[in-house]
Amino acid sequence: MGLDLRLTLSQRLVMTPQLQQAIKLLQLSRMELEQAVREELEVNPALEDIAEGAPAETPSDEGGGDEPVGEQFFETAPLPEPDSHADATTETASDPKDESSLIDRVDWDYFFGEGANYEGGGTRDREDEDGRPYYENTLTRSESLVEYLEQQVNLSDLDPGLREIACFLIGNIDENGYLQVSSEEAAAALESTVEEIERVVQRIQSFDPPGIGGRDLRECLMIQARLKGAEFELPLRILSDHFELFSKGDVAGLSRKLKVDREAVKVAFQKIVTLWPKPGRAFSFEDAQQIIPDAYVTKVGNDWVITLNDDGQPRLRLSGYYRRLLMDGASLGKEDREFLKQKINSALWFIKSIDQRQRTIYKVVESIMKLQRDFLDRGAKFLKPLTLRDVAEEIEMHESTVSRVTSGKYVYTPHGIFELKYFFNSGLNRDGGEENIASKSVKEKIREIIIAESGSGKRLSDQDLMRLLRNQGIRIARRTVTKYRGQLGLLAASKRKKIF
Repeated sequence: MGLDLRLTLSQRLVMTPQLQQAIKLLQLSRMELEQAVREELEVNPALEDIAEGAPAETPSDEGGGDEPVGEQFFETAPLPEPDSHADATTETASDPKDESSLIDRVDWDYFFGEGANYEGGGTRDREDEDGRPYYENTLTRSESLVEYLEQQVNLSDLDPGLREIACFLIGNIDENGYLQVSSEEAAAALESTVEEIERVVQRIQSFDPPGIGGRDLRECLMIQARLKGAEFELPLRILSDHFELFSKGDVAGLSRKLKVDREAVKVAFQKIVTLWPKPGRAFSFEDAQQIIPDAYVTKVGNDWVITLNDDGQPRLRLSGYYRRLLMDGASLGKEDREFLKQKINSALWFIKSIDQRQRTIYKVVESIMKLQRDFLDRGAKFLKPLTLRDVAEEIEMHESTVSRVTSGKYVYTPHGIFELKYFFNSGLNRDGGEENIASKSVKEKIREIIIAESGSGKRLSDQDLMRLLRNQGIRIARRTVTKYRGQLGLLAASKRKKIF
């Protein structure tokens, strides 16, 4: 054993806290970014949000001007190249000592104005002009199925003992509205009789929505058919005595069993399908979440224009008060000055990271739209196969950076709002050496063929769909057609058959 000194040369990736913050902000969605900004505003007094009422200071002409919100990406130059921290997964970080001196190289007029935001980026106050909050901010959650049923129990004339049974049974109704506990199990759990349980079950089945409390689909439909009265006499007989034949769509078999003509059976079928098979679903859906696009792609003349959506986004700047306090060094002690310098430096990095995030999003959207120009001009059927590597090579960034940008970001197009990941898909080969076709385009073709068959009366099998696609020069296997049809939520040919 011994001690010695050795000199080795190695290369490693240094991830400073500032670079980690920049990467984190890059992959956040709009809502997550708003939350991150609120948290930073709470912990950093040197950072201000202009939208919250901070008085704006006029930036000087010498400061860096605001960048435009959009460019015609087939005619004009894109936004400036992203800094190295936008692709920090492949670049070695700068020396932390250099970063600490960032405050000494600041264009103060730029950062004390509205510099970190693009020109025309609108902000919207969270209150109406008269100071009242928006109506959307006062909305509460929807009433649940259990609450709705318990409310009806409280309004009923059931005695306290039976109400306890009713609440137990309601707690065992699933999201579809079906009762998931037998009368015997409920009687054993509540130390009651089966007769009492059945009485309460029948009472619950009289509640709204119609069909609630059925133990299966058959009983659920029968409850609703009874409530319809005499006009549902034949449908009720079919459900109670011949449900298996109904589930198979056997019109001829039911006609023989019931000794009625086929037209009467078809009319009964039409009435049954108007009933609600899952009455509890009216209360099980979640509140719709509005998707706000991060960028808009619109056509102006013959050019497609990309506009970043800054509406509602924070417009950050450094606090003028803390800037003056820092410049007046005589009134501050050494520790106070270092603390203030650290907070301002952190605020500068935060503003710079958000600015860089917007620039990187713009570059990625611009590249995707260039490569998917046929989609913009002609629709989803003309999507091309595209990978992260294609975009990464186009904009000279790492694939991981493109992946972060496309996650949780949305773009508005004339064909709808899509997540950026929508435009990345594999391809299928074409015959004759033609360019490959995107899998999403093939799905759209399958959807159109199946929709068009409703007028012809013929239901195409997956084998038929495969032949039609191959006639169009698309080499595809039957099992792939089956997979794509399933992903589209379309039934097989046998289940698409029109019964009546």
